[in-house]
Amino acid sequence: MAAVIPPLQPDAGEITSGHRKVIFASSLGTVFEWYDFYLYGSLAAIIAKQFFSALNPTSAFIFALLAFAAGFAVRPFGALLFGRLGDLVGRKHTFLITIVIMGISTFLVGILPSYASIGVAAPIILIALRMLQGLALGGEYGGAATYVAEHAPAGKRGLYTSFIQTTATLGLFLSLLVILGCRMALGAEAFEAWGWRIPFLLSAILLVISVYIRLQLNESPLFRQMKEAGTQSKAPLTESFANWKNGRIVLLALLGATAGQAVVWYAGQFYALFFLTQTLKIDGTTANLLMAAALVIGTPFFIVFGWLSDRVGRKPIILAGCLIAAATYFPIFAALAHYGNPALEAASKSSPVVVVADPADCSFQFDPVGKKVFNRSCDIAKSALAKSGVTYRNAVAPAGSLASVKVGDTVISSLDGRALDATAFKDASAEFNAELTAALASAGYPPKADPAGINKGMVLLLLVILVLYVTMVYGPIAAWLVELFPTRIRYTSMSLPYHIGNGWFGGFLPTTAFALVAFSGDIYFGLWYPILIALMTVVLGALFLPETRDVDISR
Repeated sequence: MAAVIPPLQPDAGEITSGHRKVIFASSLGTVFEWYDFYLYGSLAAIIAKQFFSALNPTSAFIFALLAFAAGFAVRPFGALLFGRLGDLVGRKHTFLITIVIMGISTFLVGILPSYASIGVAAPIILIALRMLQGLALGGEYGGAATYVAEHAPAGKRGLYTSFIQTTATLGLFLSLLVILGCRMALGAEAFEAWGWRIPFLLSAILLVISVYIRLQLNESPLFRQMKEAGTQSKAPLTESFANWKNGRIVLLALLGATAGQAVVWYAGQFYALFFLTQTLKIDGTTANLLMAAALVIGTPFFIVFGWLSDRVGRKPIILAGCLIAAATYFPIFAALAHYGNPALEAASKSSPVVVVADPADCSFQFDPVGKKVFNRSCDIAKSALAKSGVTYRNAVAPAGSLASVKVGDTVISSLDGRALDATAFKDASAEFNAELTAALASAGYPPKADPAGINKGMVLLLLVILVLYVTMVYGPIAAWLVELFPTRIRYTSMSLPYHIGNGWFGGFLPTTAFALVAFSGDIYFGLWYPILIALMTVVLGALFLPETRDVDISR
């Protein structure tokens, strides 16, 4: 039976059963889509071993992050494709298409053979499936936000759409729970060998549930009204982007709203988890449990800030979140290191590490196509230290000299792999890594965080603060975007800036930050990326974007 559609403009205090059904159906389906999408990010380290095993460990992990980012890279194209479809034929039908594409793509990742089985075809197919996921997600969010907002009573759009905003975090939370459950049930060895596929295969069940739920929905009342009046757009892309009046708002929505929102979101969830596991070497189970607990505590605040935006406005809450995050990221991440791995922090102070190298011998180790081989002595030394989560200082060596690593009073010479064949390079690298590992251990650098030394209470508190920043910037963003654009081109116009902001500015944050850390030697240097983007959004949003909470969206 189809859902009951509430009146177009009910009393602001009225919340009908039809409204609740619309919010629940839209939100639950979107949770499942985010679950599918986030599985890859949560399992990036294992996927690197399964599908990029031909590369060295550091390059494999970077490439796995890039494959994750590939899903984000195509999201704007999904926004254009499905945004146009949503404005032409309706929100509901677009919902169904995106969920089917997402569910099937995720299921296929679960049955995809590894690199060891089919060679280079494995990572190629994996990236293709990630791109299909990104296309589907590019069409999902704008439809869900538009659909709920067009059902919402006047004065409650921030509250209603904030439930959609919880779905990304709930999807991540669900993926973490399923992964942890499988890991604990199977054991670490079996999970890394084959058990990691189970969460992907479960998406088939979620797909059936999601399709059933969305079949119960009717079309958006504002879209039906517009269609019956014959006023719908015949060319949504042209009206959205070729018209400077609307195109200017699209550009400002990107740079003055979604770019900052995106980097605060991904820094507070994905990069924080990456920092705990890859830099601080906290075991994955502990890190995921701490992040899951922070999400449980913080998630209700999406709704709190959505509700508050109906009273004080979308703009002040979002821009305040960006500004506070930018001002506090460095001390918060430094505190995470202090409470998460105090032995690493102590070793960095008592036995500082220095890479002594010819600057011409050092590369910026960011390779989006995976064709470069970083085999110079400086690159090898820095790659090994970045993988170990060790902060180091750079010192200039004479031109043409071999790079070396100084750990306290111990000096380890790197190697030049350019003249070595593959076997000799592998053997020489293993010897260098063993010598460097021994020197770091002697200087007190821990290979992993000591579970007994982790102050879990303080780490959790810091993660909750980061999640609260996320809720500030993300809770009201859907209402703000919906209200910036007219009904006839709303789906298309709001989807593109959202997905460029979140797909590109946010999605490439982990990869960019990791490369910045490897280049600079400072484990906090990658934070400059979200800080500068957030500050740009504060300035542009404050100067050029309007407050919209009282606008009439039926226009």
